[in-house]
Amino acid sequence: MHPDEQQIRQLVSSWHAASRAGDLDTVLSLMADDVVFLVPGRPPMGKEEFASLSRVPAGKASPKIDGTTQIQEIQVSGDWAFMWTKLSVVVTPADGGQPMERAGHTLSVLKRVHGKWLLARDANLLTPVQRSGT
Repeated sequence: MHPDEQQIRQLVSSWHAASRAGDLDTVLSLMADDVVFLVPGRPPMGKEEFASLSRVPAGKASPKIDGTTQIQEIQVSGDWAFMWTKLSVVVTPADGGQPMERAGHTLSVLKRVHGKWLLARDANLLTPVQRSGT
């Protein structure tokens, strides 16, 4: 496996580990400053808005976030790369409420900044997962 592909796979792994740990600062460090997220039903979102929506107010417990990513393809061209994945994310509210699961595909563009791969653009097509019997 090419070193660039290994580094991109490590970025995905680090993102999941930081999300599980509630480590927003690490997640933010994996994004370019000009990152753009495209998600269904809302306008494009940048890094500042992502951080604002992800921060838990002081004294409040964080929701539990877990997910799995199956990388389908990674292509690298110079200091730019793209990947598409199958992604599943489960968010369990801190109050023990019903977990919310979303799954689908993503298309991500990454760029190398000072030798480090960072998420630059992310289009996610995740939709709610309906479980039978729920």
